[in-house]
Amino acid sequence: MPDFGPESPFLPEILALHARWQPAKAALVVGDETVSWAELDAETNRVANGLKARGIGPGDFVAIVMKNGRAMPEVLLGIMKAGACSVPLNLSITDAAVAAMIKDCGAKLIFATADQTPRVDAIGDALTPEQAENRICAGDAAGWEDYESWKSAQPDQPPGIEVPGDAPCNVIYSSGTTGMPKGIVHTHQGRLDWAYDCGLAFRYHADTRTICTIGLYSNIMWLNMLCTALAGGTLIIHDRFDANEAIADITKQRVTHTAMVPIQFQRMVEAGATADQLASFECAITVGSKMHADLKKTMLALMPDALYELYGLTEGIITIQEPQEAVRNPESVGRPILGCDIKIVGDDNREVPQGASGEIVSRARYIMPGYLNRAQATEEAQWRDDQGRIWLRTGDMGRLDEEMNLYIVDRKKDMILSGGQNIYPADIEAILLTHPEVNDAAVIGVPSKKWGETPLAVVVRESGAALEAEALLGWTNGQLGKQQRIADVCFVDELPRNPNGKVLKRELRQQFSEEP
Repeated sequence: MPDFGPESPFLPEILALHARWQPAKAALVVGDETVSWAELDAETNRVANGLKARGIGPGDFVAIVMKNGRAMPEVLLGIMKAGACSVPLNLSITDAAVAAMIKDCGAKLIFATADQTPRVDAIGDALTPEQAENRICAGDAAGWEDYESWKSAQPDQPPGIEVPGDAPCNVIYSSGTTGMPKGIVHTHQGRLDWAYDCGLAFRYHADTRTICTIGLYSNIMWLNMLCTALAGGTLIIHDRFDANEAIADITKQRVTHTAMVPIQFQRMVEAGATADQLASFECAITVGSKMHADLKKTMLALMPDALYELYGLTEGIITIQEPQEAVRNPESVGRPILGCDIKIVGDDNREVPQGASGEIVSRARYIMPGYLNRAQATEEAQWRDDQGRIWLRTGDMGRLDEEMNLYIVDRKKDMILSGGQNIYPADIEAILLTHPEVNDAAVIGVPSKKWGETPLAVVVRESGAALEAEALLGWTNGQLGKQQRIADVCFVDELPRNPNGKVLKRELRQQFSEEP
């Protein structure tokens, strides 16, 4: 049989086709600047050729310490075209963590924006000579090679690199909510499969206009970026989240898609977002943490056909709850997307009866092959069924109802063991969030001489509220079972969260470690 073309083109080849067939169409909108598909294809070719000239290709890692802007998607997609592996680092981590992650991945080159170069300079002693020499800055920074000059010296033709499907495409480090962050590896084939399956599930199409308001180091934004790029749509990139600016751009740009964490939706509500301003949305995904019922009700009133809830892990699992189902089962996170399967298993590693709680495990073609340099952690994340097939352990506790809707009970590692009884913080948090003077809440286990552990509520009051701890303690415990009752309430101005919106309970446990 003749070979009429590639059996399974990778994303860079698909991007080149967009440049061929819709060259003038907007690929990126960054502030007042618009980048066409033809321009994006040429600029990402330059990045790929620049990496190739330095001997960086499949199997090599490139660290990225960048804020959102035009340069960051160019770099990410250019690394992909070179067949190498991008390692975009969360900008909220400490300098020590930046150094540890660059060392862990063995980066051969570091890209940074000018605002981030002092952080890398500060860890210079931790860099290898190769890393110290190969540093490129998007902006002006002493001692760094200039990105625009470096890029413009490269040819804008395709780099002609054959990329193995199983080569690492990117590493995203875990949030570290339960310990030292782990590098989650995804392959080039896995990322393409992921973009196809998510793009189908969340209705991405050629006329998609997607707004990104979280750093592109986040897996949530990779979903936005890759699904939009695969469909040939337009990415509208903000360098930070501001509720008023987001609402204005959503209206002006007629945005159809986004993915945001619940607190961002909350901020837009507080900023006075109206149904008319959000009317262009076809799919607004809430992700990162469970959206509480009151906020979900409000957002469904503003976007009755566009609010989708996603439950997932960077490691691979994804479930979706569509707007119509959210009205019927607001506490559910829906069902797995096409190509993904889940089971619920108990402490004995056997599947539990329907309706019973246990750990959620998952299988899909795009699940990570493993954690970088962490063979034991990879093995611990695996569950094998009766056929010997490997499933991903999520560390989340869940249950399936009679219609196969998934409900998240809690993080397995967040579970509080008090007096021999399992207490799930999510149950208590759900009660706290119904109080009219509570804006946000998290429940953690703290040491107790009597019980081993006991629940502590960490609460953010509504603006202007005069709620007292004793009053909230009594109100909450009056609605809880005896074994669930919280020992104390502590008020804070805000809860620590990672860019994906997950509360960093490890930080709260460190802050409130004394017995109440």
